[in-house]
Order: sequence, then C-alpha cells, then structure tokens
Amino acid sequence: MFDDNGSFLLAMFEFFIFFAWIMCLFYIFADIFRSHDLGGMGKTVWCLFVIVLPLIGVFSYLIARGNGMTQRNIEQQRAIQQQQADYVRSVAGGGGSSVDQIASAKKLLDDGTITQTEFDQVKAKALAAA
Repeated sequence: MFDDNGSFLLAMFEFFIFFAWIMCLFYIFADIFRSHDLGGMGKTVWCLFVIVLPLIGVFSYLIARGNGMTQRNIEQQRAIQQQQADYVRSVAGGGGSSVDQIASAKKLLDDGTITQTEFDQVKAKALAAA
C-alpha cells in the first residue's frame, strides 16, 4: 500500500487534515445550536449551507459569526459554572442558621431518615458553628 516513506507521511497528513476538518465542523455546529440570537430558520439555513457547501459554508460562518463564537462559549461556561455553584450550595445546605439546620435535622429524625445519634451530631455541629 505504502511504497515509500513519502506516501506514508502524506497519508498521515491527510488523516490529520480530515480529523481537523471534522473537529471544525463539530465546533461550528455546536456554536450554531448554542447561539440564542439565531432563530430556527437561521439555524436551518446555516446548517444546510455548511452541509451542502462545506468549505465555503465553514469559511462564511467563521467570517460572519466568528467574533461571537468565543463570547457564546464563555456565556455557556459561566452558566454551567453557576449551575454547579447552585447545586453545591443546595447540597451543602446553603449555610442556613443553626436553628434552620436543627429544624431540618429534626424533621429528618421524625421521618426516620436519620438516627438519634446522627441528629445529635448535626445539632452539636450547628450549635458549635453558631
């Protein structure tokens, strides 16, 4: 298949270019669907343009909407970070007052979710933090 080292290196280069092209397409399609300023028709037109005329479509998209790609990516990362922070706060109990922590632990004790020993530990920790 490969007659000499040159044909092997050329095949590796072609594979690299093909892989880079596929990654570029994935990134552009992700940006098209991430964009909130495009409506459904605009997204459809851009997708069809990139699929039907791939080279021209990709370069046109990068020229027309390339400036906002980074901004949309940053906005998405901030939203994900905010969701994670909200989740951590909700799991950690939100740092409520000691009275709230004891009341929620008492409710869990009454429901049978925790034992008396666990309730005493939560109560001692809440009182120590206050």
